[in-house]
Amino acid sequence: MVEKYKEKVEYMIKRREMSSKECYCEVNKGVPMIRFRCLDGYDFVSLAFSTRLGGVTDKDYLSSLNFGWDRGDKEENVRENYRRMCKALGTDYKKLILSDQVHGDKIEYVDERYAAGEKIEKKLKGVDGMVTDKKGLTLATSFADCVPLFFIDTVGKVIGSSHSGWRGTVARIGQKTIKKMAEQFGSRPEDIICIIGPSICRKCYEVSEDVAIEFIKEFGRNGIAENIVMRKPETEDKFLLNLWEANRVQLSDAGVPDKNIHISGICTCCNPDILYSHRASRGKRGNLNGFIRLT
Repeated sequence: MVEKYKEKVEYMIKRREMSSKECYCEVNKGVPMIRFRCLDGYDFVSLAFSTRLGGVTDKDYLSSLNFGWDRGDKEENVRENYRRMCKALGTDYKKLILSDQVHGDKIEYVDERYAAGEKIEKKLKGVDGMVTDKKGLTLATSFADCVPLFFIDTVGKVIGSSHSGWRGTVARIGQKTIKKMAEQFGSRPEDIICIIGPSICRKCYEVSEDVAIEFIKEFGRNGIAENIVMRKPETEDKFLLNLWEANRVQLSDAGVPDKNIHISGICTCCNPDILYSHRASRGKRGNLNGFIRLT
């Protein structure tokens, strides 16, 4: 069964040249996860993305590694999925940091006060971004098409994570997370590695004209918006939105060198049998998570 998981995830990764260069599959204790090659040389940080494989949830559209509390799953299943993932990662599930993620741009410094504890509770309200310098805490960011962003200051040895859907992206939550790291820890953009995790790709992400206008207003300078927003062929009021590029642009605007920005190239919507996708399932889905910690 473990080899079957690995084969499925590796096939998904190899479908795109970019993702096969950036990512690989690792299976620990029966749980497959997606890792980034660029972080393999850093022994002070661990980052992994879940798939929908390797958990205990038995409801069809949620099977099997669901981390969403409000998706119709049993609470004990969700808790066990978190425990199982943390065991695979070699970290303490009681030291997870979870937030409710409201598609805003609020970013908080977190420490042990916000740890999930035995009941695995969300202690942060109205928060979509987190930064910390505390070893052993695991920042967990949920997604199912939205863009998970992760930040590693390789000199200051601090980390951050953000949840960036279209609202968070147009509000530049990624750029604001870097600013928070600079203010809180003195981090320099040139020392930060930025990870744009699995999420919906442009060809799958159709949006209405009002959303497209928001991005054109925010990213319209010097023709940049042309790479982010494209009118859908043979339509008048539908557009295709490139969240990967919009996030890459804002990270670059924040001063992060291009060589430090890594995009998975893995689309959640293109791979609904392996990853949860809100679009592909029309809302019948669980939640994926990205997990980062200082070791």
